[in-house]
Amino acid sequence: MPISGMTGFGRADGALGAWSWAVEARSVNGRNLEVRFRGPPGFEGLERAAREGAQGRFQRGNLTVGVTAKRSEGAGSVRINLEQLERYVAAGDGLVADGRVERGRLDGLLALRGVIEVEDAGLDPDAQAGLEAAMAAAIGAALDGLAAGRALEGRQLLVVLSGQVARIGELSAQARAAAAGQPAAIKARFETRLKELAGEAASEERIVQEAAAMAVKADVTEELDRLGGHVEAARGLLAADVAVGRRLDFLTQEFMREANTLCSKSQTGALTTLGLDLKATIEQFREQVQNVE
Repeated sequence: MPISGMTGFGRADGALGAWSWAVEARSVNGRNLEVRFRGPPGFEGLERAAREGAQGRFQRGNLTVGVTAKRSEGAGSVRINLEQLERYVAAGDGLVADGRVERGRLDGLLALRGVIEVEDAGLDPDAQAGLEAAMAAAIGAALDGLAAGRALEGRQLLVVLSGQVARIGELSAQARAAAAGQPAAIKARFETRLKELAGEAASEERIVQEAAAMAVKADVTEELDRLGGHVEAARGLLAADVAVGRRLDFLTQEFMREANTLCSKSQTGALTTLGLDLKATIEQFREQVQNVE
């Protein structure tokens, strides 16, 4: 199974009896798995279905699961609140008697707030359980859609990350070739500087000794060896069938540590340029890794 991303969206709709609903599940990057749920009143048990469904499918990411539900208008009984209607009529009698307004028509009076009341008979326990089970199934379908979206992002990320790892490997090989010329460059620079200060009194033996000591301090063989090992480790993680985002994030830190040391030890412009290119590529890799589950 290829790596998975952490950004995606899934939706599922459903209906049962007088009820219809829609479920939307979406996620963005996150260090851990966090699930937020929003559901209709009276269906608090759906939150557990959402959390357990998310935990069974994902390991990281900030998830939001929302359920909206409505009952058809004919599902409840309707009655006219005569007391409220009488109060409205009585309140307007004085204005009607003064000729300031006309007596209200029935359609207008019925439209006043509180005159028409819809009585919800509610659901019996069996009907409630069946409805929640159907909604929970829709939550699962929406989460499956979200997982498919995250898998698609993962396939796209895999292409980008593989290319960046390959580039890091290429730059590391070029840096190794450039580093082979550091001892000669150090010797030439030290010899020139020493002769400027000491003139002809500067001995070849001293030049060689001092240049050799400087070359040891500037040796980047260990850094390049570790970079090579990190490249192979990254390739292995990208081919794994488990969530590798955390390990890739840690590996990115190791990449950058070696690149920084390489730059600090560089004694030639060519090696410094390669080190800076390495750091830029590693930073691009780090940004993409933040999207990996």
